[in-house]
Amino acid sequence: MPGIPRNVAHSLRIRGITGAPPRDGPNNSLCSARSCLNIMGAEGIFRVAIPVLRRPARDRGPRVGGDKGVVCCMDQVAEKQSGESAASTDYEGLELSVVIPAFNEEGAVRMTVEDVRKHLDPLGIPYEVIVVDDASEDGTRAEAAAAGAKIAFNDVNSGYGASLKRGVRMTQYAYVAILDADGTYPARYLPEMLAACREQDMVVGDRGAAMKNVPLIRRPAKWVLNKFASFLAERRLNDLNSGLRVFRREELIPFLPLLPQNFSFTTTITLCMASNGKRMIYMPIEYGKRVGKSKIRPIDFLNFLILVLRISVLFNPLRVFIPLGLALLVVGTLKLGYDIYMDDLSETTVFAFLSAIMIWSLGLIADMISRLHLRP
Repeated sequence: MPGIPRNVAHSLRIRGITGAPPRDGPNNSLCSARSCLNIMGAEGIFRVAIPVLRRPARDRGPRVGGDKGVVCCMDQVAEKQSGESAASTDYEGLELSVVIPAFNEEGAVRMTVEDVRKHLDPLGIPYEVIVVDDASEDGTRAEAAAAGAKIAFNDVNSGYGASLKRGVRMTQYAYVAILDADGTYPARYLPEMLAACREQDMVVGDRGAAMKNVPLIRRPAKWVLNKFASFLAERRLNDLNSGLRVFRREELIPFLPLLPQNFSFTTTITLCMASNGKRMIYMPIEYGKRVGKSKIRPIDFLNFLILVLRISVLFNPLRVFIPLGLALLVVGTLKLGYDIYMDDLSETTVFAFLSAIMIWSLGLIADMISRLHLRP
């Protein structure tokens, strides 16, 4: 040992302190951690780094590192710590409010709330679960409270959209998720959707291939609605009225006065976001079989069509008026060609041309109103 008197070094080596292999054999293992020892010698005080002695391990598996006795699970520990660090980084700084509207969902609401908590607890982020009871006639409120959710309720049955708007106004965190209480939307997608929403204004659960659990009679109507809405919004809308989505609260709040009280809440918010150029992506999800009876009626399909048209006129009126005017212009042109051939100009031709001009004029006026007053 350089710098230490020979007699002191010899004494330390005999006692197994200097790091040389102990005389009692490999079972007297030394860990890799080291401490410091001040040694008083004839030539002064010497500070020596020494290993810390540890009791022999009984059977902890093979060792690596020779005399240092390092247990060979270090790679596994490092890998685990690296994974935990990456996971925590994905959700660092995020916080989430989950709003669950419920009407007579006694059989599923507790399971839904527990599923949400099960998948959000491991993230280590601030979150809250708000169940809005829409004047249920069963034990929905009690079941939700027993699962640990915050409870809000409507005195009278006000509708799906009204419950969501009440819940959204109660939220306190920067990101808001909505989720149906009937067990059809698994909460396991919430962490991934929340992480994706860091770069988006809204992330929507796309039921796509999972539509097998949607009743067969409703699938054609959904397809027509999606195609019609995609045309009017000028972007592809995979799932117009999915009930699982995550928003930025600041982007959602300005649209609340426009959102309806009933089931068309999700359709409306999708069109509002798409028509105003908000960042929006779809994420594939599984769609489960609902617990209980569906509250969607056949007449709602017509209501959805009217709603899509109204929202499009509200935010992008030219997308409605220009194609309609073009259709009348084509009809007028064809009729004019026929009239020239027959040498007889009819009132129908004049009416078609005038109608096209009037519709385009209305579209321009509607577009100016939309740009000046209605876009948040």
